[in-house]
Amino acid sequence: MKNEFEIHPLQTREELLACVALQKETWGKGFTESVPPSLLLASQKVGGVAAGAFTPEKELVGFVFGISGIENGKLVHWSDMLAVKRHLRNRGLGWRLKIYQRSVLLAKDVHTIYWSYDPLEARNAHLNFNKLGVTFSSYVKEMYPGEESILHRGLGTDRFVVAWKIQSKHVEKIVAGETPNLPPEVDKAPVVTLRRTDGAADSEAAELPADKIVRVEVPANIQREKQQGDLGRRWRACTRRAFLHYSSAGYQIGHYYKDDGSGRCFYVLTSLLPC
Repeated sequence: MKNEFEIHPLQTREELLACVALQKETWGKGFTESVPPSLLLASQKVGGVAAGAFTPEKELVGFVFGISGIENGKLVHWSDMLAVKRHLRNRGLGWRLKIYQRSVLLAKDVHTIYWSYDPLEARNAHLNFNKLGVTFSSYVKEMYPGEESILHRGLGTDRFVVAWKIQSKHVEKIVAGETPNLPPEVDKAPVVTLRRTDGAADSEAAELPADKIVRVEVPANIQREKQQGDLGRRWRACTRRAFLHYSSAGYQIGHYYKDDGSGRCFYVLTSLLPC
């Protein structure tokens, strides 16, 4: 994979149009948030990143796009889109695109990259927390109202906003291949979403535990789960309630992991306040 694809800025008309086509292929022809060729090109003139991964035959198979701006007097970047063709997913190409983005922005003296993603997408959670080393910033309900992506339909657009501190020691270790260490007591932490460890059914009336460490379970494959009646909406409702409650109570979402034995997927939340 390392030498199989070349990553470079999108420049030619053919490259820009191929990027628009890949957006539609990924998020559906009715997706209303597509970035046009003119903006893909213009954004690069003012510190943005619009880069593609290409095969030796010059076929675009993935891209990353974002824009730069100012936050509290410092340069920051908002990474707006990342996509890889379906047949090449789970092979590390998305990670390579993010590493390329990081190298470009470090050279521009940008040290923080923000982006949003659906916390129910376990594959993205693994990439973001375990392969890139992001930190949680906020949970936003219906961040993109009216969005008609085929991936998001039926679930709404609740999002995690995460910050990638690309110059930090933590990120340097993670991108070098170091595995994040889970808290030693994580296996004893209560699970507060659909499948509670005590067998109780989660409901809007249930009191959420106030343990120092809690786990919020998410499905291993939300796209499959949402095909089963209202199960996808139930996952959204109970995880939304948990994330909003704990983030407002001073908990930090610091880890994500998949249990090797059961295959269940969890975010680990730790209280930053005395219990």
